[in-house]
Amino acid sequence: MLRLTLILPAIALSQCDRDETVAAYGAGDRSWILQEIDGKTYEASAMLSFPETGKIAGHAPCNSYNGTLNAPYPWFEVTDLTATRAACAGLEAEGYYFAALMAMTQSEVSGDVLILRNEDGHEMVFTAAE
Repeated sequence: MLRLTLILPAIALSQCDRDETVAAYGAGDRSWILQEIDGKTYEASAMLSFPETGKIAGHAPCNSYNGTLNAPYPWFEVTDLTATRAACAGLEAEGYYFAALMAMTQSEVSGDVLILRNEDGHEMVFTAAE
């Protein structure tokens, strides 16, 4: 019985460290450039990456940001989104980007394309940076 008690915590720890997010299914180790939101070209510049297990980071039109990603693939849920506080002419586009990103609930990676979407039919399309 003592042996079983010693083995179980090791198994639990190894499962906690395993990445089940979109990063582990083709999105990790890359930077993703936003191309469009809801079928319309995103004219500003926004980048998304997955720097470590359960984390997102990137650059929006004015500020850098980071957050937590807890949902297993293909689900997508960003929480604790924080950003720097620089002002620039792109703040409206940045607000639109952050609102869209926070509303996404599903993810799909197909080669150099990352698609985020939700049940309401909204969609964000990213391509891998070269």
